[in-house]
Amino acid sequence: MPQPDTTNTMFHLAADFINHTNRHIFLTGKAGTGKTTFLKYIKEHTAKNTVVVAPTGVAAINAGGVTMHSFFQLPFGPYVPSGAHLFGVDNGVTDTHALFRNIRFNHDKKELLREMELLIIDEVSMVRADTLDAIDAILRHFRGQPLLPFGGVQVLYIGDLYQLPPVMPEDQWQFLKDHYESVFFFHARVMRQTNPLFIELNKIYRQNEATFINLLNGVRNSTLDWDDLEVLNQRYLPHFTGVDEQYIVLTTHNRRADDINNARLAAMPGKIFTFTGEITGDFSDKALPTDMELRIKEGAQVMFIKNDVAEPRRYFNGKLATVTEILPDDKIVVKLAGGDDTLVLEKETWRNIRYSWNKTDETVDEEELGSFKQYPIRLAWAITIHKSQGLTFEKAIIDAGNAFAPGQVYVALSRCTSLDGLVLHSRIHPGAIRTDQQVQQFSSGFHKEEELELLLEGERLVFWADQLLKLFSAEKMLAEFHVHAAWLRDKKMTGMDSALTLSRNLQQRAAQLHEVGLKFRQQLDPLLKDVIQTGNTTLLKERMGKAVAYFTNEIYEGFIQQVRRERDLVKGIAKVKKYVLQLSGLEHFLWNRLQLFADASYGQLKFNEGLPDYETLRKPALEENTKEKPAKKTREAGDSRRGSLELFLTGKTLAEIAAERGLAMSTVESHLADCVAHDELQINRFVDERKISKILPLIKELGVTASGPVKARLGEEVTWAEIRAVQAHYRKTME
Repeated sequence: MPQPDTTNTMFHLAADFINHTNRHIFLTGKAGTGKTTFLKYIKEHTAKNTVVVAPTGVAAINAGGVTMHSFFQLPFGPYVPSGAHLFGVDNGVTDTHALFRNIRFNHDKKELLREMELLIIDEVSMVRADTLDAIDAILRHFRGQPLLPFGGVQVLYIGDLYQLPPVMPEDQWQFLKDHYESVFFFHARVMRQTNPLFIELNKIYRQNEATFINLLNGVRNSTLDWDDLEVLNQRYLPHFTGVDEQYIVLTTHNRRADDINNARLAAMPGKIFTFTGEITGDFSDKALPTDMELRIKEGAQVMFIKNDVAEPRRYFNGKLATVTEILPDDKIVVKLAGGDDTLVLEKETWRNIRYSWNKTDETVDEEELGSFKQYPIRLAWAITIHKSQGLTFEKAIIDAGNAFAPGQVYVALSRCTSLDGLVLHSRIHPGAIRTDQQVQQFSSGFHKEEELELLLEGERLVFWADQLLKLFSAEKMLAEFHVHAAWLRDKKMTGMDSALTLSRNLQQRAAQLHEVGLKFRQQLDPLLKDVIQTGNTTLLKERMGKAVAYFTNEIYEGFIQQVRRERDLVKGIAKVKKYVLQLSGLEHFLWNRLQLFADASYGQLKFNEGLPDYETLRKPALEENTKEKPAKKTREAGDSRRGSLELFLTGKTLAEIAAERGLAMSTVESHLADCVAHDELQINRFVDERKISKILPLIKELGVTASGPVKARLGEEVTWAEIRAVQAHYRKTME
């Protein structure tokens, strides 16, 4: 992506707070100050395990994230932290008990929530207070941190509260008004426990006229005087159409925008060409960035809905153009507004993603669930103000006389790059310029640049110290070895005694290393506090150098070498391929743990002096694994269940396995159900314990072969393959 402006100090201060502190940040700024650019920059330049969410499907697609409701499985009705039962059971209100009762997180999702470090909430102006409290409750619960806001996850809020507010139906507000001061996110209960640091991006890129910028600030803050309003209303030209000058009409309602576009298209001469978009996999039609059936004519006015990825950038999100030609191969040629440049369009792809935890690399992965492919344009004689948020127009006709929400007039006006490119179809009256007083009160706490720089200096030191303290815990190693032991349980293979002995040794040594780590943390904590106070790192360097050397040696000699020896011992034995894969996964995990110690630092101070070249020590194993891959692919080319199983045991999701092997998801599920039946996979690795608890009683009641009746009872809660797997498991317990 293009690099940000190096002179934008607030931009880089905000990025430093995200990357080098644990502070919650509310990043805001007037329209056109680069909030979207900041989000994309952080996604590309943070080492933290990050998830991006937004309140609507379109906002999530544009942000490259997912909706809050899909990620956290939030209720669509109001959420009340306490007392919801007072309203009855059928009113659509969710309390904390009901919230957790209805959540269906699998093991991988829970692990992702535990490992998440940064949550980015985009378009936070549209997020309701009760929604934020529900997210807080979920993170505290599943991260096992009930006393920490958001369970210890750092939150970055991005948005402009002077733009579009949350939507709250009056009947729902009746349930919430006794619990919340307002609908805005900043009145969530969790916000009382953790005030975010306010950072405002103040360099405006969209406009450069001082007069227009001042007018926009007056609209934003509801401080326009009569003279300012008169200057603005000088742009009132009720009969202006802009037909030949590439203007776009911004209006308040979808029907009005659709009517304008359809009428203008119908009035044009020539043939209508229809271009049908392509949906692959799972992509909601409510999140489509443009029309599924794009209907245009030669001469039609269109608007780009995506930024150009090429350098230099030829168009941007909101750039107008005219369709000049439809080529025989269904290619669209457009002429860009404001010049004579023409462009042959290529179809673009928007992704619908799901976040997953990559256990092997200990990173958050984006799994593509589906995609939408279409030309990145839409008819653009008119658009709603709501859909224009985030867009930039050089020439626009504003029809906001019936603005129905605070901030809507500001959104419309601030889409424009200049006052000269702005035309008003209806006068703007003082009553249409409304800013919620609670928004103004909340938004008054911004820090000056000098204050932020001073605060960052201290917060950075605390963050470095916390990162070092976290190193000296072997909890993840213990958990990994427990999972390995559970996998071994009930396995029948050659060399089982050796495998069990190794498993016990790994758990015992990890427990011992954990104890050593806890004792060292008790010594390290006061030492780090002294370093923060005095800045003297001499003793820290000495103690950390010794500790890093000890822990890296322990991990290499006590764990990695043991796993390698076991793998070398058994890899030539028949029918232990799955065990070899398990050992390879363990070794990869351990190398990642070792690397964390080798890379440990306190700012620029490193502690790896005198350590062995672990990359050289690791290389033979990596080369060996690489050699195994082609053969593995050949074996998996068939439609055998073992091919799916091996991929499943390496941590791949069902969707990833299906994509890699070119199979249907249901086929992969059937393979894994067969693996359970053949004693190759433990039931709880494939079927969630909650589902087992529902399926098993019905099997006992209806009979072990009664798949149909069980499915009829449980419906979409379970799949056929999950029922088969539990049936197979039950048969084995009865033998």
